[in-house]
Amino acid sequence: MTFVACNRMEWLLQRFHKEAVFHSVIRTAMLMLCLLLVLSVSLYPGLRSIGVQLHSVLTGSYMPGHHSLLVINSPNEQTAKDIGRAIMERRLAASINILSRTSTMYYWKGEIQDATEFLMLVKTKTSRVQQVVDYVRSVHPYATPEVLSFLVEDGSLAYMKWMDEAIPDD
Repeated sequence: MTFVACNRMEWLLQRFHKEAVFHSVIRTAMLMLCLLLVLSVSLYPGLRSIGVQLHSVLTGSYMPGHHSLLVINSPNEQTAKDIGRAIMERRLAASINILSRTSTMYYWKGEIQDATEFLMLVKTKTSRVQQVVDYVRSVHPYATPEVLSFLVEDGSLAYMKWMDEAIPDD
């Protein structure tokens, strides 16, 4: 009887050990998976930028959507220059053009309005668009400033490379 009980005890200990090892392996795998997920999410902007650059180098072409052009209105030249300079100082854009005295018609509070405005063309990375929009809304004198974003589908590769160098990675 003791022999059977002893074998039974050994069998239970072996089984418990196998289950403990199995659970330990599962826990370790889950921890590694979570760590990989956290690293992937935190490194995504840098990895995407490297991927875009590699794509351009290997294929000699531009990856559409990596850059954007924003159109921003302003009531006068000084406001456009002030906002533009602040965007540039924050390194949110590679360049800004200010187009003088555009004639604008728009609906405001149910009536057609006529105005003279200045337009800014802001060239930036698509990943920076929301930062530019947030900044413009925080300083713009209009209650509802015009800030429109257009994805750049194609263009001069040399210019796109220069833009990547001018705007730091996220």
